[in-house]
Amino acid sequence: MTTAPTTLRGRLRRLLGRATDDGAVGRTVSAPRALEMVRDGAVVLDVRERAEWKTGHAPHAVHVPLGDIAKAPGRLGKDRPVVVMCASGMRSRTAAKHLRDAGLTATSLSGGIGAWQAAGGAVRR
Repeated sequence: MTTAPTTLRGRLRRLLGRATDDGAVGRTVSAPRALEMVRDGAVVLDVRERAEWKTGHAPHAVHVPLGDIAKAPGRLGKDRPVVVMCASGMRSRTAAKHLRDAGLTATSLSGGIGAWQAAGGAVRR
């Protein structure tokens, strides 16, 4: 395992919740990295509202609207990391924090479902 850098940049990345090359999951994640995480077994949690979900969602995503996020830990388990997705990345940050506070390894997808699609992520309608 690679040790996190002790440079100012490395310390700032850790403080800001950005993942380093040590395999840690930061508070937010880019869409290409999210796709890698999902290929490696991470769960996708979509916290958009039902009408948004129906317009298109990642295949195999678990749907729990942000207002029901307290129910999510029971549906997800603690054995796999969670990539939380919404429309833009705002609601997913709130949801990911809630999940981390509940003991899960969770990160928010920066840019939401649009970034997911732009990075080549599949969407099912």
